[in-house]
Amino acid sequence: MHLTPPITNMTDAFSVKDKNVVVTGGNRGIGLGISTAFAQSGANVVILCRNREKGIQVADSFKQYGGKYTCIECDIADKASVDKATAGIFSFFDHVDVLVNNAGVATNVEFLKDKDMKEWHRVINTNLNGVANMVYAIAPKMKEAGLGGRIINISSIGAQLVGDVFNHPNCPYNVSKAAIDHFTRYIAVELGGDGIRVNSIEPGPFHSDLDKDLPESAHEFIRQETPCHRFGEPIEIGAYCVFLSSPAGNHITGSICVHDGGLICRAG
Repeated sequence: MHLTPPITNMTDAFSVKDKNVVVTGGNRGIGLGISTAFAQSGANVVILCRNREKGIQVADSFKQYGGKYTCIECDIADKASVDKATAGIFSFFDHVDVLVNNAGVATNVEFLKDKDMKEWHRVINTNLNGVANMVYAIAPKMKEAGLGGRIINISSIGAQLVGDVFNHPNCPYNVSKAAIDHFTRYIAVELGGDGIRVNSIEPGPFHSDLDKDLPESAHEFIRQETPCHRFGEPIEIGAYCVFLSSPAGNHITGSICVHDGGLICRAG
């Protein structure tokens, strides 16, 4: 059994220097904030995304931080693509310390108006099956390395809140995020003996590619009524990921970590 040790003092308690990190969808939005936070904190980063050209541009911009960075093309909804990308990851890294499952998609189609459930399957295949594909590919490698590890799944407060289903229908997104949270708990138990900590972060309103789909009423509510009175910034989710991946987070696993500016306090 691999036991992750407790910290005994604050020296390097929040350090992720030289850790090998994989971030899905790390080329834009919240994913870019996450990959940037790790790079600025001294970690090595592999970005997985469908737009490799954009991902390489991001990876090249990280070179100023002095680590190792690259992008590998991957569609996480396609297991064959994940398997190919995994081979690329382990030709670049000898092991992976942290996997952040961030890539995701949303919809704005009402469930019963979703012809042939096309949007349902598209969203579930990326948001839920894609996370499972990545864990299935990377977790065994973490176990074999015997060094422990971190898996962080980016969920959403949509896992807990239905929201405005008439102005912003997003049924498969909410369902997929709720499933991710429970998958997180299950895998945390399964991998705990290998020193692999698994947690989920539930962002609330953050500036990303998804917030543009929110109705103006939602933007106004966030600005006026939530305790923090603003949207979050992607780097703030990145900072939370760095904390969970650091020695200070060694005793945190199976947790669903809300990061929403207090929105659930008003809307829950």
